[in-house]
Amino acid sequence: MPDRPQSGAPRPEQMTLTGSKVRRSLVLVGRGLRDEPVVYFWAILASGLFGALTVFVARTVGWATDSIVLPALSGDTDAQGRWWVAGLVLLGVAITLALSVAGRRMVAGLGVANLQARHRTRVTRQYLRLPISWHRQHPAGQLLSNANSDVEAATGVFNPLPFALGVVVMLVVAFVSLVTVDPWITLAAFTIIPVVIAVNAVFQRKMSPAITRAQQLRAEVSDVAHESFEAALVVKSLGTADREEERFADKADELRRANVRVGVVRAYFDPFIDALPSLGSLLVVVVGVLRLDAGAVEPGEVVGAAYLLTLLAVPVRAFGWVLGELPRALVGYERVARVVDAGGTLREGTRTLSPSAGPAQVELRGVTVEVPTPRGPLTLLHEVDLDLAPGRTVALVGSTGSGKTTLAATVCRLLDPVRGQVLLDGVDVRELSPQARTGTVTLVSQSTFVFEDTVRENVTLADPDDPDSPSDEEVWAALEAAHVADVVRRLDGGLDAPLGERGANLSGGQRQRIAIARALVRRPRVLVLDDATSAVDPRVERAILGSLGADGGSRPTVLLVAYRMSSILLADEVVHLEGGRVVDRGTHAELLARDPGYAELATAYERETERRARLAAQDLDDDAEVAL
Repeated sequence: MPDRPQSGAPRPEQMTLTGSKVRRSLVLVGRGLRDEPVVYFWAILASGLFGALTVFVARTVGWATDSIVLPALSGDTDAQGRWWVAGLVLLGVAITLALSVAGRRMVAGLGVANLQARHRTRVTRQYLRLPISWHRQHPAGQLLSNANSDVEAATGVFNPLPFALGVVVMLVVAFVSLVTVDPWITLAAFTIIPVVIAVNAVFQRKMSPAITRAQQLRAEVSDVAHESFEAALVVKSLGTADREEERFADKADELRRANVRVGVVRAYFDPFIDALPSLGSLLVVVVGVLRLDAGAVEPGEVVGAAYLLTLLAVPVRAFGWVLGELPRALVGYERVARVVDAGGTLREGTRTLSPSAGPAQVELRGVTVEVPTPRGPLTLLHEVDLDLAPGRTVALVGSTGSGKTTLAATVCRLLDPVRGQVLLDGVDVRELSPQARTGTVTLVSQSTFVFEDTVRENVTLADPDDPDSPSDEEVWAALEAAHVADVVRRLDGGLDAPLGERGANLSGGQRQRIAIARALVRRPRVLVLDDATSAVDPRVERAILGSLGADGGSRPTVLLVAYRMSSILLADEVVHLEGGRVVDRGTHAELLARDPGYAELATAYERETERRARLAAQDLDDDAEVAL
């Protein structure tokens, strides 16, 4: 379904920037200041105070030159006795200047940290809202880069920004101060401003493509590294470490060259900007000497003006820092915006289901599911009609790519159909609130994820002090139902036993049973098992399904994506899918008799089951011989 705002709900602001580069840069800066108004008010105020005090220092130097230094050098004893006055004035100004700098830096740093936290939260929230189909089109390394390096790039411009805005105050005060001295000196001093603007315009044109390429390569390097880490077992077992190292080294070298290109552009730009204030000071001295010869100014005024230009060297450089960071900030911000503004998010409903402890009825009415591809939408389910009676166990069977996992994901609302409805007790799942939906339907997938946390937290997925967290008794009951309680009791610490990364200290079957316990502790009314017992012994699988509801609760409706004959035989009904369509449904015996496609699949499953049984028996015989 299209991502349409709910009636009466405010439309969230789009992050995507439009217009020219100048307009996008101004909007980016404006949004950052708007998001942290209090922080940047104080940062800019401190920076403005710094700018005004910097000009005051220059005027104080000029005053001290005319009132104390030159008269003292001429032998004025009164002036010689007042040197400490100038010292105290300069010391007071310097202390205030230092405090304003410290305040500006601390508050500006707080603003950047807040903006980064805000962006990362928005990105992560959007990751959780986007459907699985979107995630399958975006590599994990790319997503990590969006939440990390892209966010840092998008906010980097806000470090020097308060300083640069304070420079505006400084320039205004300096302009007024210099105009009161001499208009020609003022003109000489401010000649550098248009030159700085022109140089920065050229810099942005050169820097933008270089920064864009570097940011993209950072994401690609992250993606290669993530793949190598995730595929550690494959890499180690197949001896392809050298290939992975070469693949990563090639991508890292591309990033190195891109970063060198960025550095080269900066190497040309930075010295030129640094030299401009010095050239301005030299020009002020030349013009000041000419005006001094004409009797239009005093020596202290020329000294003060030249000194002011010297003081402006670093602050004016702040414009360069801001303009230098803007291309990178735009690239990072727009990469973040592509995630935050991505379409296809599943709009949540508000309806709830009537209270019931019994199993729920699941109905699919003309469900068609499509996913986007570069060649156009690909249809995964075609007009599927299906009823799952409450409390029944229904097995989905079909060849690879037949749509079994897609159908299971649609029931759980990990995907939305483009046409048709999925109903839980007669209510469209798109109209249900997240709490109502997840409290009714629970999915256990084949690719089990175990967090690096305790057994308790892995089962409850809640903080221990959460009042809604299941009790220890409920956790043990779920572990018993999943036939993994004995395993947990043998762990050092029981429920408090830490599990390794991805459950490294558990076997594949134990991880699957922990995941099943995680689902059962929520007492779902619909339990979807997407080949969730593939690593579990058939006897244990039978015991798990047989124990559903044995603790006094009601047995849930079970949708079982099955690949083993032992799993299929546990179902009350079998649904045969092929090409995203329901071919037939009925009991195992009925489908064997009338559905040739299903009979072929069942025969293949039986042969595979027999082969695995022979291998297991062979392993036992080999172990016995070794023991003898």
